[in-house]
Amino acid sequence: MIQNLLVANRGEIARRVFRSCRDAGIGTVAVFSDADADSPHAREADVAVRLPGNAPGETYLRGELIVKAAADAGADAIHPGYGFLSENAGFARAVLDAGLTWIGPPPAAIETMGSKVESKRLMADAGVPVLSELDPSSVTEDDLPLLVKASAGGGGRGMRVVRSLGELAEAVESARAEAGSAFGDPTVFCERYLETGRHIEVQVLADSHGTVWAVGERECSIQRRHQKVVEEAPSPFVDDAMRTELFDAARKAAQAIDYVGAGTVEFLAGPDGRFYFLEMNTRLQVEHPVTENVTGLDLVALQLSIAEGARLPAEPPAANGHSIEVRLYAEDPSAGWQPQSGTLHAFEVSGVDREFTHGAGLRLDSGVESGSVIGVHYDPMLAKVITWAPTRAEAARRLAGALAGAKIHGVVTNRDLLVRILRHEAFLAGETDTAFFDRHGLDTLAAPLATVDTERWSALAAALAGAAGNRASATTLGRLPSGWRNVRSAGQRKVFAKGDNRYEVVYSLTRDGLRAEGYDDVTLVSAAPDQVVFDIAGVRRTFEVARRGSVSYVDSPLGSVALTAEPRFADPDSALAAGSLLAPMPGTVVRLAVSEGDSVRTGDPLLWLEAMKMEHRISAPADGVVAALPVEVGQQVEVGAVLAVVGETE
Repeated sequence: MIQNLLVANRGEIARRVFRSCRDAGIGTVAVFSDADADSPHAREADVAVRLPGNAPGETYLRGELIVKAAADAGADAIHPGYGFLSENAGFARAVLDAGLTWIGPPPAAIETMGSKVESKRLMADAGVPVLSELDPSSVTEDDLPLLVKASAGGGGRGMRVVRSLGELAEAVESARAEAGSAFGDPTVFCERYLETGRHIEVQVLADSHGTVWAVGERECSIQRRHQKVVEEAPSPFVDDAMRTELFDAARKAAQAIDYVGAGTVEFLAGPDGRFYFLEMNTRLQVEHPVTENVTGLDLVALQLSIAEGARLPAEPPAANGHSIEVRLYAEDPSAGWQPQSGTLHAFEVSGVDREFTHGAGLRLDSGVESGSVIGVHYDPMLAKVITWAPTRAEAARRLAGALAGAKIHGVVTNRDLLVRILRHEAFLAGETDTAFFDRHGLDTLAAPLATVDTERWSALAAALAGAAGNRASATTLGRLPSGWRNVRSAGQRKVFAKGDNRYEVVYSLTRDGLRAEGYDDVTLVSAAPDQVVFDIAGVRRTFEVARRGSVSYVDSPLGSVALTAEPRFADPDSALAAGSLLAPMPGTVVRLAVSEGDSVRTGDPLLWLEAMKMEHRISAPADGVVAALPVEVGQQVEVGAVLAVVGETE
């Protein structure tokens, strides 16, 4: 029997495993990097062990440090979570060699499925349909489009779509570099790319006594950069006949490698319903909650009992209802999915029925809380928000409403994108293949929920809340209204920026109420430092306002708006040279493609930044000459740092 379990991971998945351990009466041990010293997962465990350093290669990828941490903390079992070392056969063997219980499949099974090249050959021999592998050195125009994939790992890292042979060399080089950094293995291969495929996966559970369950299928077709964004169970695409075939193929895959534990067999299905094996993830999946919600199972608890030698019943429970999960990321979809960092000043999702456990209603699996710092060392996922309802439409509506009403202050997220997906007529109709973003336009889907009018009203609310806050903290004459004068001259003036939009608010508070230029249909009902109420064209609307430095976060049912107050007097030293390219995120310069004095054309690569386990290409914005290149390989840069200056060709 397991007494104390160490989770060799961080954030949301560590907290998720701890929850099942607490329910089972099992002690918990966390490991944490220096960057995670104050994270919720480190605080929630019974004991926690520091892994000195920040980068994954210094901390969560150091198997010997984690095994030592288990010994030091008195743990007798290790759960790897997902990512990091979860599919590392060498680590699994080290855990077993140390006399600890490994919460996962046998190392041989991990090793077999760890190579996508070898696993596809094995699956073909087992009668599982596969897409043929292509050698990058021998592909032709007839093979296009194709997908360059890392043989090890997953999560979209080490993947590139190639539509012309001219793109192939750079795609292979970039994929190899990213795969080597993320997984320690730069091996890549190619396969045919289905432009409009469906990503369907089957959850399997197998005990050590020969029972193999196909628990249910999930659809994860809506993806960005080959990373899943929305997941659901069951799939709206799969009928009973296809489900039978999928479950049979998944069981064959598990049986072919004598699998034990929880795993996922992933398939790519074409519009005709034919499907092909992609890979088998020999671990718990990020999206496992949707399967838990529709089956009533606790997959982590089952992992623990299987590791203790328990038998599964002959058949799994039947699925019931519909569950949808979205991944809330700190990223800006409208800016090429750039990951974001900073302090998460507020993180509140109202209406949550439970955390980390299955059931009807709204579930939140989160690795962060208000005050958490989002750094650059790890994946930018903040949380998973999941609903269950009797029907798919009900689940989508509940989830969209919860996200739209959430307070998320401090970092840009993909929240508005998720809401627009869930409310999109194509999504509600079940038309959710991998080309969803291309078909419906990322610019449209990533547009803010707040309209220009909402931003205008929010700017007025921010100005009045700020004034109310100033008066509340005034040490003299605090009862006077904002901007009071014996003889009125000009109104109060405040300027806010929201992206490319600029809002100038000029107002006065008079005996007759609010006078604001351009807001003739707005009547002020009340103004406090944290809340402003307006009657707008006869409709009463409430705006919640929170200020952090120069930024005001304004939340209302119309949408959330972050407004930056412009300084009254600009600092001339802050002006940048024309053509300056700024770092969109903190990161490390990993490659340079140019030198000072080189001529470049629009779109040419200048350099690559690595941040949050992904490579980000910085390209020339226009034809010109590299006038300055003040960075070098290996250099750490902060957001806003000048990476290069591209000047006009003389």
